[in-house]
Amino acid sequence: MKWLLPRLAAFRAAYPRVTLDLIITDERVDMVRDRVDLAIRLAPSIDADVVCTRLMPMRYRVCASPGYLARHGSLDGPQALATRDCVLFSLPEFRSRWLFRRHDGAGGILSVPISGSVVISNALSVYEAAKLGLGPALLVDWVAAPDLAAGRLVDLLPDYEASASNFDTAAWLLYPSRSYLPQKVRVMIDFLRQPAAAA
Repeated sequence: MKWLLPRLAAFRAAYPRVTLDLIITDERVDMVRDRVDLAIRLAPSIDADVVCTRLMPMRYRVCASPGYLARHGSLDGPQALATRDCVLFSLPEFRSRWLFRRHDGAGGILSVPISGSVVISNALSVYEAAKLGLGPALLVDWVAAPDLAAGRLVDLLPDYEASASNFDTAAWLLYPSRSYLPQKVRVMIDFLRQPAAAA
């Protein structure tokens, strides 16, 4: 939402006659059945009737609040997360292990079992919970970056890339595969891809 809403405001200014009907959910939506023209997901589609294109790369970070660090201390490496009470996103791949690899490539990929007593079904609420000091959370960079810069969050493992499933992490633009793509959808796709390339 932090990335999308400013772009929607610019889109509305450029195309005031196009009606936008947003469905904000972390649940999977059947785009064809539910007549959804366009979706942004943090994973590529596995549906045969959906076209999927990479919108922008993402980086995940394990973040916590300064208050959490004052109470529990810093981490001496990714393995230390196995003993921490993390804030978890409810999607299955985010709940049981996180993957890590050093930026310099040394050591290969580490798979660290994680657990937590706070499991949340909304990614922005996971972010808010981390800011409130409820525990370390796996946050996407474009959500966490302003708070990292302002000192409201701390990157617990700055030498590592983190992920829940693989390191080809990105935001993906999806739309139903059909012979005719409405002009309003094509215009929105082109509009969203332009700022993503510059971001």
